[in-house]
Amino acid sequence: MEYLKKTFRWFGPSFGVRLSDIRQIGVEGIVAACQDIPLGEVWPIETVASLKSEIESAGLEWSVVESVNIHTSIKYGLPDRDRYISNYIETLKNLAKNDIKVVCYNFMQLIDWTRTNLDYKLPNGASALQYDPLAAAAFDLYILKRGNAEKDYDEGFLKEVASFFKNLSTEEISKLEKSILAGMPGSRKLIDLNEFKKNHEIVLGISKQQLQDNLAYFLKAVIPEAEKLGVKMAIHPDDPPFSVFGVPRIVSNYEELKFLLDACPSPSNGLTFCSGSLGASSNNDLVKIIKDFGDKIHFIHLRNVQRNENGSFYEAEHLNGSVPMQKVMKAIVEEQFKRNEKGGIVNIPMRPDHGHVLLDDIQRQDEFYSGYSLIGRAMGLAQLSGLEMGIRESLL
Repeated sequence: MEYLKKTFRWFGPSFGVRLSDIRQIGVEGIVAACQDIPLGEVWPIETVASLKSEIESAGLEWSVVESVNIHTSIKYGLPDRDRYISNYIETLKNLAKNDIKVVCYNFMQLIDWTRTNLDYKLPNGASALQYDPLAAAAFDLYILKRGNAEKDYDEGFLKEVASFFKNLSTEEISKLEKSILAGMPGSRKLIDLNEFKKNHEIVLGISKQQLQDNLAYFLKAVIPEAEKLGVKMAIHPDDPPFSVFGVPRIVSNYEELKFLLDACPSPSNGLTFCSGSLGASSNNDLVKIIKDFGDKIHFIHLRNVQRNENGSFYEAEHLNGSVPMQKVMKAIVEEQFKRNEKGGIVNIPMRPDHGHVLLDDIQRQDEFYSGYSLIGRAMGLAQLSGLEMGIRESLL
C-alpha cells in the first residue's frame, strides 16, 4: 500500500529555499501558488503552466495548490461576490488543464493566521511561532483599539493586559504589531494597520451565521464545478481555532466542519486536516475528526503545539507537544487502509507544517517566511516519516 505523499511548501527562490534543496530531503511534491496574481483575479493558464514547468524541471511534482485565496467580497457577502466566484472557477479550470487537482484554501477573516511572536525563543536555542492571549488582547485594546473590546475580557485579565502593555518598550510594541500584521504567507509586505482596521469594522458587523451562509454560498457555486473538473477542494481550519479580536470563527471545530461538508455534499468538498490549527484547542478531538471525516480529507498538515493553562501556545517539535501525534498518525494510516479497500486516493499529500528555526537557518532566518525555515521542516518530515513507517508496520 502507498505511503502518504511527502510534500513541502515552497514560496519561490526569494524565500530562502531552493527546489534543489527540497529534492534532497526526500520530498515528492511541492505545495505552491501563483502568488503574484492579485487577489480575486483569474490565474492565467500560462502562469500556471510556467510555475508547473519550473517545479518539474527540478524533478518534483506540483501536488497541491496552497492557496487559491478567496476575495473578501465573497467572505463578506458583498454585491460583487459573484464576479469573484466566477474568477475563482476560471482559475480552477486553468489548474485542471495543467492536471493540478488538489486546492487548499481558507475562509479566515482579516488574516490567514494569528501569532503574537514570530521568534519565540526555546530553551534549546531554537525559535518557534507563539500565540499569547495577553499580547493579543494588548493589540486588541491598545493598538487596534476595538470599540467595546473590554467587554470581552474579565476585570482581572484587563488589569493584567494593562500592566503587560505598560511595560512594553517602543520596540516591543512595534514587534507585536508586525507579528500580527505579518501578511499573507509568501509575502513580506505587512498588512497596513488602517486597512486592517477598516476590514475589521466590516467583519464585526457580520454575524457568525451570516459568515457561515457566505461560505455555504461559495461552496454551492464552486464545488459542482470543481467536481466536473475532478478538483478536490480542501478547506483549511481557522488558526487559532477560537475568536480573536472579536471576530467569530466558522471552521474551527467538529460541528463547523460538519456544517460546511453538509452545505454541499460532494467528493470535491473536503478538508485540509491541520493538526496544529485544530490542536490549539483542547476541545477538538483530532482522532474523532479523522475517523468521522476521513474520506473528506484531501490534504494533511502535520505540526504540533504546546498548549499552556493561560491559553497561550507555541509550535512545538512535530512529535512532542499537546497534539497526540502518534494517535493522529495511526488514525490517518487506518483511513488509508479503508481507502485501499473501498477506493479513494491512498497516497494523501502531507506536508510538515511550519518548523523551528535552528542550526544554520538561525543565521539566515530573515530569508524565510515565518514558520517556513528549511532545516526545521526537514527534521519534522523525517520524524513524521519514521512515525508513519513504524505505525504502518505495526498494523500490518
